[in-house]
Amino acid sequence: MIQLDFYGTLVAASLVLLLGRGLIARVGFLRNYNIPEPVAGGLVVALGLLILRTFDIEIRFDTSLQAPLMLAFFATIGLSADFANLKKGGRVVGIFLLAVTGLLVVQNALGIGLAKALGLDPLMGLLTGSITLAGGHGTGAAWGTVFSEKYGLASASELAIASATFGLVLGGLIGGPVARLLIKRVEVPGCQFQETPRMPKGFEQPNKERSITPFSFIETLALIAVSLLAGNLLNGFLHGTAFELPTFVCVLFVGVMLRNGLSALGLYQVFEREVSVLGNVSLSLFLAIALMSLKLWDLAALALPIFIILAAQTLVMALFAIFVTFRVMGSNYDAAVLAAGHCGFGLGATPTAIANMQAVTQRFGPSQIAFLVVPMVGAFFIDIINVIVIKLYLALPFFVAV
Repeated sequence: MIQLDFYGTLVAASLVLLLGRGLIARVGFLRNYNIPEPVAGGLVVALGLLILRTFDIEIRFDTSLQAPLMLAFFATIGLSADFANLKKGGRVVGIFLLAVTGLLVVQNALGIGLAKALGLDPLMGLLTGSITLAGGHGTGAAWGTVFSEKYGLASASELAIASATFGLVLGGLIGGPVARLLIKRVEVPGCQFQETPRMPKGFEQPNKERSITPFSFIETLALIAVSLLAGNLLNGFLHGTAFELPTFVCVLFVGVMLRNGLSALGLYQVFEREVSVLGNVSLSLFLAIALMSLKLWDLAALALPIFIILAAQTLVMALFAIFVTFRVMGSNYDAAVLAAGHCGFGLGATPTAIANMQAVTQRFGPSQIAFLVVPMVGAFFIDIINVIVIKLYLALPFFVAV
């Protein structure tokens, strides 16, 4: 076994991003279907590691940087959230949240129904539903422990991690093709005459960010650091209470309060270009480490019935994005970008959703509303709604009787 330390892992993650960019530049299929760079490079490396493992060679990475990078990304999402803009997107956020809630209900119904049809414990169906797909690795690991200890479900944590990994991979793969299919039905903004063209901003088109200065960079870095510290302290304070939330939600909340509090007091205006640059760097490195660290043999070890359930969930996610999300959000270009984002966090995680949307907007043009709505719903509201939906399902008779 080869163990890479912190520095080796950082070098490997950087090379994965460069590999992904090179692949997308040279492979038409990846470019045409808007596959994000970290997904393209990360999956190639993960496949290479799977091949090496057949020769009894295993490479492990230091993942200690992964959590801070994820939290830094969510801090920048919070620091980008201007209350004035949030107010403008209120109705759209509400509609999108209803669509997201509908998917949570469908995912769990499908998982439980297929589990019972295949002769599995219904809890396995719930675990391969919104818990791990919309919830991700953190939510999956937490509920896996509950299912093992309270309901006696064997290997629940291992199943949760494998299912969340499956979702992370597929969420990054199907978002681009879904968006490409939908964009064929609408006019792309870049092809329309704009009397006063708007400069793409924030997370919409990160490659078009203007240069920054060392001093403003340090100011923004300080804001992110404060968000991380205060968010972790808030998480510790809420731990064990009825208001307990995941750490990244606390960090995002602090970022929102910090940005709007300083603005309201007239003390400081957040420099959005620096925020988006640091957020995109954190996002890219986080996804690169997450994907190159995938243990694909865990997915290969999934029992065939579980694989069938997860494959069905992937198909339903794509169909839901095309026939529900796209239509209820207006059947326009913004709706197509939102559908790509929904695929990202509906199966994987909010960072995957952002990467999906960036891959689309870098090619077809900006979508300000999508980058306002998806981070807010995917990073905050979905966890709260998901807990409510899961508990309502657990109240069903055949779960209570377990």
